Amino acid sequence: MRIVAKCSVRMLSSGFLYVLISLGFAQMANADTHAKIIRYTTIESPTIILSSQSFNAKKRSGFTIAGQTEQPGRGLTIIHLNTSNTFEHRTFDTHANEEAAEKMVEILAQMLENNAKFAVLAHDSAAKSLLNQTKKLSQLGFLQLSTLKSRQAYIMHNFNGKIVESVDDVTATASLKIPDNIADKKVYFPKIRYEFEPNNNRYIAHAGGEVNGIKSTNTKEALDQNYKKGFRLFELDIIETSDGQLVAAHDWKMWSRFTDYKGELPPSHEEFMKHKIYGDYTTLDFKGINAWFAAHPDATLVTDKVNDPIAFADNFVDKDRLIMELFSQMAIEEAARNGIQPMISQTPLLKIKGDKINYLTVNNVKYVALSRRILANETKLMLQLKENGIKVYVYNVNFDPGKDEKYVQENEIGLVYGMYADKWVFDPAKKEMSK
Repeated sequence: MRIVAKCSVRMLSSGFLYVLISLGFAQMANADTHAKIIRYTTIESPTIILSSQSFNAKKRSGFTIAGQTEQPGRGLTIIHLNTSNTFEHRTFDTHANEEAAEKMVEILAQMLENNAKFAVLAHDSAAKSLLNQTKKLSQLGFLQLSTLKSRQAYIMHNFNGKIVESVDDVTATASLKIPDNIADKKVYFPKIRYEFEPNNNRYIAHAGGEVNGIKSTNTKEALDQNYKKGFRLFELDIIETSDGQLVAAHDWKMWSRFTDYKGELPPSHEEFMKHKIYGDYTTLDFKGINAWFAAHPDATLVTDKVNDPIAFADNFVDKDRLIMELFSQMAIEEAARNGIQPMISQTPLLKIKGDKINYLTVNNVKYVALSRRILANETKLMLQLKENGIKVYVYNVNFDPGKDEKYVQENEIGLVYGMYADKWVFDPAKKEMSK
């Protein structure tokens, strides 16, 4: 995926320092108003900040250019500079995907041949699938990358015309001046555009959807508000009370924070029902869930966390309006045998050996839930699922800076079918195109 960041000379947040001197006094230009004509202007060279966090750091890696911060996923990320303040980047899961590792090395070789200016950083674990690329990396001059260990941090750049690498067992960081004479029109990570027809079944209200700016409440008011906005698919997190009753809550620690509950966790069903989220929002037990969906016959429930399809489906008000995200092949197959519509989660999907499409077809799996963070390395699988009519919904929306509902709508819907969204920001009357 190609992302281009532009920087205006009036933006103070871009990281540039402006010294504006006229008639013997200094005047700072306001970023929100038009700057007056200034006689002298000096601009400090733009910088890139690289932060590589190993698996052991338990932190997010990232980079910042021209005020734009990106937090890439697991593996190695290449940041290619088109100019001193515009760039493209792509993450390759070099931990788990040998094809991605091979493709990354191929692009690195092209960039070196073309004298491109670029940087590389690792996040989490990045070396496992590089084992077969060790010789090529060494020949290209990436000596430390060729011997990188599984859980090490790594950064690299070639801004001074040679490969500069840094490795650390936990964290590797750098703040670097970007050469100001870069003019590279080559695109290594082109955007692909996918047409799609908007409709409200592309959007699942995450944990009932946001209510008055609050996320993950799993409450009646969240369902009510987001139904009015246009959602018709609603995810609820289903967990058990201490006495075995199924209720809607993201997890018990979050629920206790939301309610200021100080007792032992999990609470009993009776205790759960006594408390409102932030004192205002109504919690839902199974009876409340059934009552709401009975009153909204065009709404569909998508479950999360529960992995016992029969016990839940047998007690839900309408099994035909139920999609259950399930977390093991055993649960998927059990749902298929009992006429329950399963949605396979990311982990069991990726663990399927052999023909994944055949497995999903045999078990009547029409839906997939997975992280949008893996899309760059799983484009081939996404296209196969799409071609076979299997609808992929992505989560981790709003988890990374700038990767909100609008971003996913404009860049990823079309490759995948839909998303778990906190907010309704969609206009189904207008045809959209993703990139």
